[in-house]
Amino acid sequence: MATLVQAVRMALHYGETHLGVTDIFGEDVGPPLGGVFTATQGLKTAWNSPLDERGIVGTAMGIAYAGGRPVAEIQFCDYGFNTIDLLKVAGNQRWASAGNYEMPLVLMTPSGSGIRGSLYHSHSFESWASRLAGWKIFMPSRPLDAYGLMLSAIVDPNPVLALLPKALLRVRGDELLPGEPEDPEQLKAMIDAPVGDRSAWQPQWPPLEEYFIPLGKARICREGADATVVSYGRTLPLCERAADELWEERGLRFEVIDLRTIFPYDWETIRTSLLKTGRILFVNEDTEVTNFGEHLLRRVVEEHFYDVLAAPRVLQGKHVPGIGLNQIYEQNTVPQLPQIRQAMLELAMEEP
Repeated sequence: MATLVQAVRMALHYGETHLGVTDIFGEDVGPPLGGVFTATQGLKTAWNSPLDERGIVGTAMGIAYAGGRPVAEIQFCDYGFNTIDLLKVAGNQRWASAGNYEMPLVLMTPSGSGIRGSLYHSHSFESWASRLAGWKIFMPSRPLDAYGLMLSAIVDPNPVLALLPKALLRVRGDELLPGEPEDPEQLKAMIDAPVGDRSAWQPQWPPLEEYFIPLGKARICREGADATVVSYGRTLPLCERAADELWEERGLRFEVIDLRTIFPYDWETIRTSLLKTGRILFVNEDTEVTNFGEHLLRRVVEEHFYDVLAAPRVLQGKHVPGIGLNQIYEQNTVPQLPQIRQAMLELAMEEP
């Protein structure tokens, strides 16, 4: 089974081979490194840019304007903050041209905690990104979704931001990608560059197949009737684990939804589940003030105030400037399994 980062790499290979991707570029994206997380190893259209995030975004826009289909990378989302003005411009181009000019670019960047990256390599970006009208934004939590969502992003005429959860990049999935070999060691030997001299190395790509997951469609990971939990990225597997434990120990059945796409988001799946359970919790690791989960909670309150059986709530990261290098600091800054489990239990047990 592929890891999430291998799935991204195979999606990019499929994109440059079958979907018209013309350029894959960013800091250390090309050979010999192939990206700090190895997301671009062995790709034929990958090349190294200067260490200039604004230049990367501007170049991607220019390539897209000229008829290309680029995939650009900002090495860590923390360094995307100095590109906000350009991201805003990229997002409004199709709207400003009444749809006459497309902007088919994909910008991918690792996001969130989980690698003890300290102040400058651990921020979350989805709440900021959700305010960039004109962009589509997704954050996968498993390899198969990363593959299918990336293919959809590549063919979309709008700019798409792929937020890749750092903590899950090396986690293997439990479903095969279309065309992937069953043996993970065989896959590793085929597409992972060796340590050391890579000058003569060439990947042996498996016979990958087309697989599109629509942007804007959530996935129901666990079905249940006692409460709804909505998450994405790093915290989604923790919500699944907490749901499994609370079912085994308490007999509580939680409906767990992987939002997958921050925008457009699948409100219909959220509201259908809420009307079934009457209770809802949104979980993510971005900071708590103007958190994207607060927007979803606001819609719950405005549209379903008389349908809920308990107060809807959001579990999110603490409102601090950054995450410390010390592992204890990191773990106490963003939600972990015990906090998620406790929030879910309190939600399910609250009296109507």
